[in-house]
Amino acid sequence: MRLDKFLKVSRLIKRRTLAKEVADQGRILINGQEAKASTQVKIGDQLEIQFGQKKVTIKVEDLKDTTKKEEAANLYTIVKEVKI
Repeated sequence: MRLDKFLKVSRLIKRRTLAKEVADQGRILINGQEAKASTQVKIGDQLEIQFGQKKVTIKVEDLKDTTKKEEAANLYTIVKEVKI
C-alpha cells in the first residue's frame, strides 16, 4: 500500500493530499530511510513522522483499503512519541 494512502486510512493524517505534502517534504522515514508518498508500506515497517513540534514512531500492524473510525487505530501501534 502507498504511504499516503496508509496515512489517510489509518487517520494519522486526515487528507491524502496533506499526507503527500508531508512525505514530499522529507518529514517521514520508513525503517530509517526517507520516504516519498508513493513508497510502499508493509506490515512490520516502522514509520517516523514529524508533526510540527513532535516526532511519532509507529509500527504498521495491518493494511486495509478502507476502515471505520473506531478500527483505524488497530492498523498501527505507537512505539514512541518525542517532543522536539
